[in-house]
Amino acid sequence: MSFYWASGGMLGVSTLGEFIARQAVIRDKSFMMLVWLTGVVKVLGAVLLFGLLKPWKSKLTAKGLYFAAVAGGAFLFLYGLLNWLAVLLASAQVLNMNIDRYSANWRLFFWEPFWMLGGVLYFVSGRRFYARMSWRKRSET
Repeated sequence: MSFYWASGGMLGVSTLGEFIARQAVIRDKSFMMLVWLTGVVKVLGAVLLFGLLKPWKSKLTAKGLYFAAVAGGAFLFLYGLLNWLAVLLASAQVLNMNIDRYSANWRLFFWEPFWMLGGVLYFVSGRRFYARMSWRKRSET
């Protein structure tokens, strides 16, 4: 979606909030660069997950992938959770955020849970990768 939005696509932009939608409409260059960058980071996250599919002989590479997946999963989960809490508190008018009801609902019921689920899946993928590494099993016996 980041590449789609960075290229000028508008479908779904309004679900993110008024500020982001406005930046997308005016095509602010620094904001568009940030959207492209988030797309690149997401692709790197996919490359990391593909790396977990291969049985690595190098302990250093395998442990690096493991820690990156687990840390990435924790980060994604916390990112989603903290955003979810912020939007929830804004919806309850405890926080002063400029977010409309439509965007708040999308963020509460789709976007932020999506990030949290992604974090859990990254974490689980890292743990499963670590559990099936043959070098780890040999060194523990």
